[in-house]
Amino acid sequence: MITVKQVIEQKAKTIFSVRSSDTVENVLVIMRDHRVRAVLVIDDGALVGIVSQGDCSIKVLLPHHNPKQVIVSKIMTINPLTVSPSNSLEECMAIMVHKHIRHLPVLENNNVIGVVSIGDTVKNIIELQGDQIKFLETYIKGYGV
Repeated sequence: MITVKQVIEQKAKTIFSVRSSDTVENVLVIMRDHRVRAVLVIDDGALVGIVSQGDCSIKVLLPHHNPKQVIVSKIMTINPLTVSPSNSLEECMAIMVHKHIRHLPVLENNNVIGVVSIGDTVKNIIELQGDQIKFLETYIKGYGV
């Protein structure tokens, strides 16, 4: 069983965030410059929300609002679902599938220490399946015994 802690230890330590009073333009610049699809909203050290590409597209760009004038607090998802370092990737995948979300902030002692994405879960599942396939091939062929 792979834990959230193991996944975030493999990732870059940078946490991309904005304040709820920032403009959506700031969010879009972070997404573009760092190739991320969600940005956390942190005010005074506390996680208060999350903004996704979908939020920006559907709530700002599609209705032709100006991202320089729309404030993050107007479009963010407040009180996002979170996980802890001890959660398993299977638990994360279940949450994301059932809640139709792609990112889960990771909290430890109420501090954000990372984000787990659907891509992280899929990557680790594929790696695990590859290892299982290699094991089965070795077992069937009788090598390495």
